[in-house]
Amino acid sequence: MPISFRSSGPVRIQRAIVLLIATTMLSTVVCRAQSAQKPTPAANQKQAASIPPEPAEPPAVLAQLNSALESLAAKVSPAVVQILVTGYGPLREEDKSQTAFIVRQHAVGSGVIVDPHGYIMTNAHVVEGAQRIRVALPLSGDSSGQVPVGKRRILEARLLGQHKETDLALLKVDETDLPTLSLNSQQRPHVGQLVFAIGSPEGLQNSVTMGVLSALARQVDSTKPITYLQTDAPINPGNSGGPLVDMNGAVVGINTFILSQGGGSEGLGFAIPARIVDFVYRSLRSHGHVHRVEIGAVAQEITPTLAEGLGLSQKWGVVVVDVKPDGPAASAGLQIQDIVLAADDRRIETLPSFSAAMYLHRLDQLVKLEILRGTEKKTLYIPAIEHRDHMDEMLDAVNTETSLVSRLGILGIDLTPELRSRLSLRIPTGVIVVGRAVDLLMADTGLQAGDVIHQLNQMPIDGMETLSSAVAKLKTGDAVVMQVEREDGLMYLSFEME
Repeated sequence: MPISFRSSGPVRIQRAIVLLIATTMLSTVVCRAQSAQKPTPAANQKQAASIPPEPAEPPAVLAQLNSALESLAAKVSPAVVQILVTGYGPLREEDKSQTAFIVRQHAVGSGVIVDPHGYIMTNAHVVEGAQRIRVALPLSGDSSGQVPVGKRRILEARLLGQHKETDLALLKVDETDLPTLSLNSQQRPHVGQLVFAIGSPEGLQNSVTMGVLSALARQVDSTKPITYLQTDAPINPGNSGGPLVDMNGAVVGINTFILSQGGGSEGLGFAIPARIVDFVYRSLRSHGHVHRVEIGAVAQEITPTLAEGLGLSQKWGVVVVDVKPDGPAASAGLQIQDIVLAADDRRIETLPSFSAAMYLHRLDQLVKLEILRGTEKKTLYIPAIEHRDHMDEMLDAVNTETSLVSRLGILGIDLTPELRSRLSLRIPTGVIVVGRAVDLLMADTGLQAGDVIHQLNQMPIDGMETLSSAVAKLKTGDAVVMQVEREDGLMYLSFEME
């Protein structure tokens, strides 16, 4: 069951910090009083010669603070794991003459156990391109950092799903009764809040660093709705996927990247907020991919020119520019030129903030939208509908028994008439690659999700049955050439069967 952090540890930390501040203030008052009665230099020399110096003792409050922080780290660390990834990739670009060679590569990241039955959240970029994923569990009660290789518990892990837009992935290990950390998705974090980053920077397992939340809702890419927490807690390569926890031991975010000129920590670390992690975790666990919602309306960010030309009542914010007829927004009364003030009780001032609110909304709940129409404020409750893209529909069509082509390491589905009409393909028959089976060791085929296989060694492929039959006839060492359609263009992929 999840670890509880309701003990006196957090209270002791808060009490210790308050006492530390009080001690500092008292010391300042005493120093000022002493300076008001400052003796002459001759008296100072005489006093220094007659009274031997006493060794300084640390205030009791510092010892209490130190003990409380140690207790918190000991409770949190057992739920943080090391992710060991093995895959294939090109040699480093520094050796220009060797870039055509593909070599076996290893990577190390971090993860956090969010369910005692072996569910682990990490970054998608940690497991990207992985052929094999293993998880090293920390030893209970061990905080030395030097663990003999033979004593480490290393488990094979499966990739249940990943979402590259948020850079999150869900892993599963066959183990139960594991220690966990809760996702603090309900309480809003605050600037200046004390936080701790835990992970495996540079492969050093169970490293703990301390800092504060420097800023909230940092939008690194203006074209994406995802915002991050900024922290000055030192984060380095290998911390990716590890948790950023508060004084209660709850996860406030997943560490994901740093901004650095030298490659090391410069106090600019970024974490994915816990509410996004919780949303993606539940979606990946239930569906294997993330389902988003929409309300049948399109919004645009307001500029001063736009506001003046349309006669809007404010020169900033988000305005509705399209409402789909017969959609949920139209039925609820939303109109073009309505200014969005809040969504689900979250203040909306930029388009990314509105997109993020829609992104995190649950499908089974109404969207609460506060709008400004002219000078009148209104509150609308709009039914949410599921936003579906082609890849979502294709993933839902995957059947684990018939979709896997193990020798190619892919999951594929038949090209149905409905999919054919939506994809506008050059060749009307084939098999769509919807994913790679990362837990299989197979030839480097070059296939990517979204590819459509039309031919295999000049044999037309009209469905999964034809593809599976053709692959089954191949022997180890046989040359394989596949005609593939990718992004409205045809190409050949060639390799030897392993």
